[in-house]
Amino acid sequence: MVSMPPLRLERGQSSGSFAFLESAPSPASLIAKKTCRYCGTSVGKSKGRRKEGFEDGWKRPPLPYGAIDKWTWNSGARSPDVLLFGSEGRTAHFHPDWSNGAAAVKGTKVLNGGRYYWEIRVSQRIFGTSMMFGVGTARARLHVDAFVNLIGEDENSWGLSHKGLLWHNGRWRNFTRPFPENVPCRLGLYFDGVAGTLTFYKDDQLLGVGFRGLDKVKDALFPMVASTAAKTEMTLSVLKREHTSLQDWCRTAILKETKRSGSDGTNGIRCLEIPTRLKTYLLDSLAPPL
Repeated sequence: MVSMPPLRLERGQSSGSFAFLESAPSPASLIAKKTCRYCGTSVGKSKGRRKEGFEDGWKRPPLPYGAIDKWTWNSGARSPDVLLFGSEGRTAHFHPDWSNGAAAVKGTKVLNGGRYYWEIRVSQRIFGTSMMFGVGTARARLHVDAFVNLIGEDENSWGLSHKGLLWHNGRWRNFTRPFPENVPCRLGLYFDGVAGTLTFYKDDQLLGVGFRGLDKVKDALFPMVASTAAKTEMTLSVLKREHTSLQDWCRTAILKETKRSGSDGTNGIRCLEIPTRLKTYLLDSLAPPL
């Protein structure tokens, strides 16, 4: 019988509850049943890794036939130590001069109830106390003058740090290997609002399901990144979402054809011999994110 090492707590913490009890790398871990006060969900004992429908060696990102999504980092929901620039403000630059603590920024996308996949390109400056990727509610803090793991510090956020640790409700657990320092990488996050899971990928490799029970969170959930390291950058790249209707599928097919014809999308749509109302519907998907 394999026993799980005792869960380590940060100094000053008591044995509470948490909702992130699945680690992809552990081949035969036994997970004690815990309940998150915020989510109200529990995770029972589990032997080994749950594949969640993925096959061994599976590398394709989720939602291969999904629609291209449009959202960006929220200039109104960021730390003063985060600057946004680049195409449509998709690059977050943390601590441009020096760092005095942890800073975060949230995305404009509300995730609840849907299925979304996004990738974040992380610059080569991977180091420091904590660089984090996850989701949070509007109550999650965006700045603190201390070097802490900001995403997951309380019940309002769920995050993975570059040291391979999952954080939620002030508690942490080993999940994957630490990221090599000063080596750029791509982090993929798949939020399944129906199943209530948040799955992580790194450089096209599936890391595993990090969190469960997110479908029970009533507050709006947003993508979120944070860093304590100075002059680090995180850029949104791939943005996908699940189609919501047959009409949505048709719009995606038309947009692909207009791009395949060599047009820039906008001009191609305007040349179509269709009603103005349909043109407006198609053009809306090409508008800059909110």
